[in-house]
Amino acid sequence: MHIVGYRNMWVIVMFDLPTDTPKARRDYTEFRKFLLNDGFVMMQYSVYSRHCPSQENADVHTRRIERHIPPDGEVRVFSITDKQFERMRIFWGKVRQPPESAPKQLQFF
Repeated sequence: MHIVGYRNMWVIVMFDLPTDTPKARRDYTEFRKFLLNDGFVMMQYSVYSRHCPSQENADVHTRRIERHIPPDGEVRVFSITDKQFERMRIFWGKVRQPPESAPKQLQFF
């Protein structure tokens, strides 16, 4: 049994932010740039994910997100294990696609 798949986590961020004023668009852009700079990748429009090696690391990134949430709009953040992420069903049209794979660990030796 591979325990690593239950220890590794994915943090998923979904948001719906207003863009009706210049300030709201700026807040949206800053939040999106923050996510990208923090290692998140876009899964779909307004849905970003990040692989984390542990629950503690996922909690760190969740707290960072909480500090950067814009004043208006809705942001949802949740964490799932690597095994749960693998069970995600993705379809492009009627064709099923595999989920994104976890990044490879760095090897120094």
